[in-house]
Amino acid sequence: MTKRTLRIGTRGSELALWQARHVSGRILDTFGIACELVIIKTSGDVILDRALSEVGGKGLFVKEIEEALLRHEIDLAVHSMKDVPAFLPEGLVIGAILEREDPRDVFLSNTFESLDSLPERARAGTSSLRRLSQIRRFRPDLTFLPLRGNVGTRLRKMDEGQVDGLILAGAGLKRLGFAGRIREWIPAERVLPAIGQGALGLEIRCDDRETSETVAALSHGPTFIAVSAERGVLKSLNGGCQVPIAAFASWETPDRLHLEGRVLTVQGTKAIRVAETALVPTPEEAERLGWGIGNLLLEQGGREILSEILPSAHPTPPAHPP
Repeated sequence: MTKRTLRIGTRGSELALWQARHVSGRILDTFGIACELVIIKTSGDVILDRALSEVGGKGLFVKEIEEALLRHEIDLAVHSMKDVPAFLPEGLVIGAILEREDPRDVFLSNTFESLDSLPERARAGTSSLRRLSQIRRFRPDLTFLPLRGNVGTRLRKMDEGQVDGLILAGAGLKRLGFAGRIREWIPAERVLPAIGQGALGLEIRCDDRETSETVAALSHGPTFIAVSAERGVLKSLNGGCQVPIAAFASWETPDRLHLEGRVLTVQGTKAIRVAETALVPTPEEAERLGWGIGNLLLEQGGREILSEILPSAHPTPPAHPP
């Protein structure tokens, strides 16, 4: 294998850079191949004055990076899998998914110990419709304030007193050394994580065999299968960060995967839930499991919920994955 320098495309946020450096270090340690980080600003980094659900579109944090990959300006891209759209551009593929960090959401506060301990009308900061709709089911009395920006910016806003608490992904806080600020790890039964949350994906060109062989050695099989199942739900629902959907796959035994999917109204007044446990030895079978659960969610009322939120964005998908 030629020991060329690999160019890694990444966003410029502190967390994105941590992720890219982590991958770079793994590649150097495993193959002795040096990597160069190429920082690319995405639409999601530029639009900070509106919630993602208001911006519309998909791939807000990956589109420009994928375009650079297709132009051969970079050799691979490092993404948080929760940011990756259901369908990739032609010519690109997820070549590896690293072992997953804890995928649960967490609660942070300088005053209160948990979501349940927040007083009525307390200000909770989150920009995620998925989190918002699920938390509203057991804390409809809270005042939710949209907060955009990187982890440090959101923590600063809380420290300044703009909110009484934050709900964020625990994985990013752990990676950046902020685990000590976490007050509560929210059980997945209460707030189902985002699809792919806590997992890092390496996107490459389909025809780049050399890079494919390199990144494949970093992939964690059980995580790849679990995330493939969740992304099957995403593909079936044709969803993204602008709609309140969630899916989470966990291994009940070394060969049996439990997958749950949810579709909720924005106000949290209605929730559709479907779960199944199955043998899924390959990512392809896992994706089919997720696709089936997504179709059941649509049939049991999810289609009406999603159509009301985004009337033109959710055509009826085929019965099986493409």
